[in-house]
Amino acid sequence: MNAENMELGWFRSTFSQAVFINWNQQDQIEEQMAEYRGRTSLVSNLLTQGQAAVHIHKVQVSDNGMYTCFFRKAGFYEEADLELKVAGMGSDPQVHIEGPEEDGVRVVCKVSRWFPKPQVQWRDLSGNKFPALSEAHTQDTEELFSVEATLVVRDSSVGNVTCSVFNPVLGQEKAMAIYIPEPFFPQASPWKPSFAVILTVLGLLILGASYFIRNEHSRRMQVRQEKEHQQRLKKQEQQAKEEVLKTIGKTTQGKCGPVVSGTADREQSPWGSAL
Repeated sequence: MNAENMELGWFRSTFSQAVFINWNQQDQIEEQMAEYRGRTSLVSNLLTQGQAAVHIHKVQVSDNGMYTCFFRKAGFYEEADLELKVAGMGSDPQVHIEGPEEDGVRVVCKVSRWFPKPQVQWRDLSGNKFPALSEAHTQDTEELFSVEATLVVRDSSVGNVTCSVFNPVLGQEKAMAIYIPEPFFPQASPWKPSFAVILTVLGLLILGASYFIRNEHSRRMQVRQEKEHQQRLKKQEQQAKEEVLKTIGKTTQGKCGPVVSGTADREQSPWGSAL
C-alpha cells in the first residue's frame, strides 16, 4: 500500500536509537543518532509501492548489525527486523620472500582494511594447501582488519605459491602468487650425515670414558682406604707392644735391689798405696 503519508522509521536495537525518521513527508533529522546524520536518505520513489527504503552512505563497520523498520498511520502500524552485514574486500595481498628459514624459505603475505576478519590460505600450483606457520590479526581505529600470514616452504621443487584471502560474507577472494627460485633454498651439506655419525660416536666414547674413569677412581679409593686401614692396624699393634713392654719394665724394677758395680776393696799399704 502507498506509504507516502505514513510515519516511517528505521531504528537499531531500541526506538530511541533512530537511524532515520520521516513524518509528514519530512525527514526528522533532530531525532537521529549523531553517527547517522548526513549519512542517510529516503528512496522516495519507492514509497508509492509501499517500500520505505533508506540509503546509508559512507558505510562503516559500526553499521553492521540488526535494524528495525517501522510503519505507522493512525491506529495501524507494522514493523520488521533486518540484519545488515557489512563487508569490505580491502587491499590486494602483498607477498614477498623474507629469507631462508632453517631448511626452507620464509614467505609473508599481508593485507589490510578487510571486514570481517578474512581467511588466508596458501596453495601451490596444483591447488594443494600449505599449513601456515603463523597468522597475526590486528584492527585499526575503524575496526578494519589487517592480516600477516607466514609460510615456510621446504620443498625446492614447489616453484610458485599463492596467498589467497577470502571474505566469508561476500564469498569472494583476492590472491597473489610468488615464484621461489631454487637457489633461495639452503643447500643440504653432504658432510651433515657424517657429522651426525661422528657426534654420536664421540658421545658414546665420552660416555664410556666417563664410566671407566669413575670405576678407576672408585678402585683407587678402595685401595687407598685398605692401605689406611692396614696402617691403622699396624700402628695399633705397635702401640699395644709398647704398652706391654712398659708394663714388664715396671714389674722387674719393683722386685730387684740396687746393683753394686766395681771390685772389692784391696788391702791398702800403710804408705797409702795399693799393694
